Amino acid sequence: MSERTALGEFLRARRARVRPADVGLPEGTGRRRTPGLRREELATIAGMSVDYYARLEQGKETRPSPSVLEALARALTLDEDEHAHLLALADQTAGRVPRRTAPPSRTVRAGIRQLLETVRPCPAYVLGRTNDVLAANPEALRLFPGMADWPLRQRNTMRYLFLHPVARELFANWEAAARSNVARLRAVAAADPDAPDVTALVGELSVKSPDFARLWQRYDVGVRGGEEKTFRHPEVGQLTLSYEVFVPVRTDGQRVVIYQATPGTPDHDAMLLLALAAGSVAGDLGGTPTG
Repeated sequence: MSERTALGEFLRARRARVRPADVGLPEGTGRRRTPGLRREELATIAGMSVDYYARLEQGKETRPSPSVLEALARALTLDEDEHAHLLALADQTAGRVPRRTAPPSRTVRAGIRQLLETVRPCPAYVLGRTNDVLAANPEALRLFPGMADWPLRQRNTMRYLFLHPVARELFANWEAAARSNVARLRAVAAADPDAPDVTALVGELSVKSPDFARLWQRYDVGVRGGEEKTFRHPEVGQLTLSYEVFVPVRTDGQRVVIYQATPGTPDHDAMLLLALAAGSVAGDLGGTPTG
């Protein structure tokens, strides 16, 4: 998708998600041919002409002012992440963001690798911006059955989520996990839409996974923080782990994810069993080649 149409596609998708009642308009009688708000309704709420708004959706207007963007964010009832995404798309459309000339580094610093060992038995790994698993402790690899069987450069949590046959049973709420991951990738794509690593992953998953293609077209966007995730693990049974995400300085978009459970709980006991199982196989930090 070109930058000139990305903003318009996002506006169309979000407009279709807003019901008239959400913005204080009557539903009216009869069947609406347009899902969500009509163009003229959104333009009126945002305080602009229908023609100007139509030009935004069509990609003919490429430099909306900050006041226009603020009005659209209010009219579309965007949350904080969606609002930031709208601004990022506007910057891309207007050519205000410089092109990236080099791919993000896949090299994981020795100190961060040591951190993965230090937090054991907590599962922990390092992700690149498109969720490539750049390094992982044995517990993390064991948490995702079959991940360790993939070549290092194929290990990617989104690829696992949508393409690995175990994933749908492993994640107790697979749909929520899928939506959350796709929403984050949307945010990454807005910041660097033509990046080879981003376009390659989106292209691969769009072709191989109808579910990814469906969720990608929703245009959800969000950046996840710490939360809980429940697994139905084939070795240790059901366990719910909380996880935190850390972004070390000078790591070119890398982030560290650490799972944990409260000591003395059944979930913590299950995590310890997972660590015991991980200890029965060869330790592998999962680092990818740096070349």
